[in-house]
Amino acid sequence: MIDGALTVGPNAVLGFAREGYPPFSFNAQDVMTYARFPGFWRLIAANWKSGLVEMRNSLFKTHYLQACRKYCPAIELADLLPYEAGIRAQAVMRDGSLVHDFLFTKSERILHVGNAPSPAATSAIPIAQMIVNEILREA
Repeated sequence: MIDGALTVGPNAVLGFAREGYPPFSFNAQDVMTYARFPGFWRLIAANWKSGLVEMRNSLFKTHYLQACRKYCPAIELADLLPYEAGIRAQAVMRDGSLVHDFLFTKSERILHVGNAPSPAATSAIPIAQMIVNEILREA
């Protein structure tokens, strides 16, 4: 970090609420939306092992510590302090594949950016240029 502090992470776990920043957030409507989408089940089927590992590491500090020690062997359990959660929206296609790039959907007068992969905020100017180019291509 800019102040010299060290952070470890992030981990990647399924969120049970679209805006669920507090630990153990749950929104039944959001979960039902996921459950009705066939791509969700295909994604889960293809990634269930790593998903379980990430969930375990998120719930149990000792397991997360083991993962962190691969990169920083001197880290201790007491070093793992709570850190605010972030949410990264991830577009998933009907076939279960992840969208790793921008996903544009166009109508007659609107361009929607349906997926803005990380680190979107750190490259705002190039992203804006790409969006402008996409709009001008149709003009």
